[in-house]
Amino acid sequence: MISASRLALVAAAGLSVAACSHVPKPSLPFVKKGEASAPAPKIPEAPPLSGPKITDLKTGQWAQELSDVAVDPSWRFGTLSNGMRYAIRKNATPPGQASLRMWFDAGSLMEADDQQGLAHFLEHMAFNGSKNVPEGEMIKILERHGLAFGADTNASTSFDETTYQLDLPKSDDATVDTSLMLLREAAGELTIAPDAVDRERGVVMSEQRTRDTPGYRVAIGTLSAQMEGQLPPKRIPIGKTEILKTAPAQRIRDFYEAYYRPERAVLVAVGDFDVDAMEAKIKTKFGDWAGKGANGKNPDVGPVAKRGPTAKLLVEAGAPWSVQMTWMRKPDGLLETKAVDERDMLENLAFAVLNRRLQAIGRSAEPPFIAGGAFKGDQYGAVRVTTFGATAQPSNWREAMTSLDAEQRRAVQYGVRQDELDREIASLRAALVAAVAGEATQRTPALANQLVGTLGDGEVITSPSQNLAFFDQLVKGLTAERVSAVLKSSFAGSGPLITIASPTAIEGGDQAVLKAYDELKSQPVTPPAAPGVTVWPYSTFGPTGKVAEQKDVTDLDTVFVRFENGVKLTVKPTKFRDDQVLVKVRAGHGLLDMPSDKQSSLWSASAFIEGGLKQISSQDMERVLTGKIWNANLGVEDDAFVLSGRTRPEDLSTELQVLAAFATEPGWRPEAFSRVKTAYGTAHDQLQSTTGGVISRDLGGLMHNGDQRWTFPSREQIAGASLGELRTVVDNPLTKGDLEIIVVGDTTVDKAITAVADTFGALPKRPGDPALAGAEKAPFPAPAAEPVLRTHKGRPDQAALFMAWRTDDLFSNLQRSRDVSILGQVVQLRLIDELREKQGATYSPNASSTASVTFKNWGYLGVSMEVPPEKLDGVVASIRKIAADLRDKPITEDELERAKKPRIDSIEKARVTNEYWLGTLSGAQDDPRLLDATRSVIAGLTRVTPADVQKAARTYLGDDKSWLLLVKPEAAK
Repeated sequence: MISASRLALVAAAGLSVAACSHVPKPSLPFVKKGEASAPAPKIPEAPPLSGPKITDLKTGQWAQELSDVAVDPSWRFGTLSNGMRYAIRKNATPPGQASLRMWFDAGSLMEADDQQGLAHFLEHMAFNGSKNVPEGEMIKILERHGLAFGADTNASTSFDETTYQLDLPKSDDATVDTSLMLLREAAGELTIAPDAVDRERGVVMSEQRTRDTPGYRVAIGTLSAQMEGQLPPKRIPIGKTEILKTAPAQRIRDFYEAYYRPERAVLVAVGDFDVDAMEAKIKTKFGDWAGKGANGKNPDVGPVAKRGPTAKLLVEAGAPWSVQMTWMRKPDGLLETKAVDERDMLENLAFAVLNRRLQAIGRSAEPPFIAGGAFKGDQYGAVRVTTFGATAQPSNWREAMTSLDAEQRRAVQYGVRQDELDREIASLRAALVAAVAGEATQRTPALANQLVGTLGDGEVITSPSQNLAFFDQLVKGLTAERVSAVLKSSFAGSGPLITIASPTAIEGGDQAVLKAYDELKSQPVTPPAAPGVTVWPYSTFGPTGKVAEQKDVTDLDTVFVRFENGVKLTVKPTKFRDDQVLVKVRAGHGLLDMPSDKQSSLWSASAFIEGGLKQISSQDMERVLTGKIWNANLGVEDDAFVLSGRTRPEDLSTELQVLAAFATEPGWRPEAFSRVKTAYGTAHDQLQSTTGGVISRDLGGLMHNGDQRWTFPSREQIAGASLGELRTVVDNPLTKGDLEIIVVGDTTVDKAITAVADTFGALPKRPGDPALAGAEKAPFPAPAAEPVLRTHKGRPDQAALFMAWRTDDLFSNLQRSRDVSILGQVVQLRLIDELREKQGATYSPNASSTASVTFKNWGYLGVSMEVPPEKLDGVVASIRKIAADLRDKPITEDELERAKKPRIDSIEKARVTNEYWLGTLSGAQDDPRLLDATRSVIAGLTRVTPADVQKAARTYLGDDKSWLLLVKPEAAK
């Protein structure tokens, strides 16, 4: 059956505070002081469930062998004689591709005190030499088969599991056999040579520095507070600095031999291949694998601490204000069964109600917090938590806590209403029905990840059809009383533990927080109010529009349509994903419409959708459209403002009605803008706390010589911003500019024309003013001998750099832009080989090229990475040496293929997605060069030669042509 965590994600889809949410959120009045209220009842304990436990599983056994939940029959499961399990599934979406996953029941919880961080370190060593693959060769072998490091070749280590991931661009025998060989090497044949370990230390330390943000530290602090005395907070996967710096290779090998064993391993294979043949390959390749020594012990995570109300203040500079209230109890450790699924689904429905309530509060005129939510679930087999959380307005932690406490007590005292429950049932059922409609075209990587997601929690993988059938049976006649009883029992156990995260200290500390909570007990709460009745007011936009012209672009299976009112429609019907339709509306001229000498207000653009429509608010429109699949987003591209959405065929008309309404009558509600402005109030504090934050804040402006279309607003500009400024930028292009609609996905040309004719095609003809004169000229920083310097307030051992060489726009010379693209890939290979593998200087070297299709003569090849401050000069020198070598001599044919093949294969994979064509076809009616570029991209990349790469390097990668940004710790300035 679909797991509790997966169902929670489905139920929560659209429950975020993002403006694109399509989930209604009823308003909830706060009780006034002095109003009468019944005393809060004692929280009941839920009747304990019985059934098989995860610990009942024997070596080589699958959860479905002990569960009463039927497994999805599309999968083939097996177990080798050595105990290794495997799961195989044929899937041809996309065709000719495959995904492999190697999962180990091994993570940081299994480490000894002197091994903290070595489970993750071992994951790195899996790419650094084995019995049959020399150090440095594994990635190169995969690149020759078209797998890009990071994108297609990756791994992750958690508290309780480690997963290796290979997404194969081809499912031919050569690629599959090579990939299985490499996974077998990682599983049991690693050398873990001391010199290789020493070289990798710097890479692991770089990853540690990159992850060590204020939010990360708050998360660890929260985990430590919740799991007081338990093991998980003592075994954070990244480990301890001193151990990472000094641990001998033998301690890594000790972990490897104890936990990388066949009885702890599962191989997952999904793709366009013969299942019998794949099973035979797995048996041949892994059948002789045997563990060395004794199987490692499973950890004792420790008991859940018994506590009453407790408070913990976490002060972390750069962190946003937040409040969490958590109730904790021992997890039941049960395998998935029908009874467990039933309980979890009832909880999911109840928590969906709570999330709507909390988000309604966040949308109110004077909200007590910026965003709020509720969730529940097991954490690492150590504790089961129920949490109410909110991002607080600066210093307003009391208001946020007061509101969260009121909603928790309201839930316990009154439960959920039947109308609230019915809405959640309708909303979740719509998502499940959509999943069933797309069942035949589920994507291969997603299916592989779904199976892996079941392995650590004793779950049984099921199909969308099975999930819908279970849901329909469960909710038939379901009452609010039954769901309320399950909801109330979710708060049983120890707590609440109140965790306040703050960038500055709170006077009185933990005791002040606990005292403030104690004072709330006397505040009564009223029952949740019923929502008002609303109708959807945007079903018609005038007389149906008429088509003036229709043109087939046969080689791209695309149709161009122009309506009499000037609206352009591009339709590409596809079968890449059943039941998925993507819609994009382009209006005006985007950044070309904006002045270069005035700070852009687009940082606050999320207030546009969140502000609703003129005739209906966001929460009311979401309520009236319950059961529909739709969403709306506002963005800006270089040459257009964009409204976009994702829907299914039966709701295409609704999606276009929503987008047309936003393009004609946006609501511009000030409370939505106030929330966004408040959220940005501490943005600078957060961004300046890491190197990545400083780069994301400053790079856009620096790379455009201060052109304010790309600069990040100052603190003063955020504080002084108004809704009118955003409206000035957005309103005219959306309501008066030229309109182009792109529809891609599971629909027909006729259906798309009909839906657009009733909405955008019915609008009055628009004037379509031209873009500002000269706007297509974007500045670029001049080469400089001295770097630009910025500082951050984070870790003193963290720095970063960004180096760029100016190139050109895409259409100045199309083939040359492809030469530069491959040059960028080669630079990436060289950076990984030199700075990551040989020097161990950084975890994340990156090189890429950008060529604008809008701004004349604007493009660059850029290099970026995080490094320790003391290594900056040496790393810069290494980058320049790489550039010089590429100028001075041609690359080898092998290096060219390792650069070209992953790039070409990534494009071929993208071309069988709706998202690719939605972007590619944007603007194509007005600029046919875009279609020509799409047609020729594979051939253009294929024809790049070593001489072309060298010529591009000579043309652009001169030391005197580079521009450099350094980000150092503030103390080192």
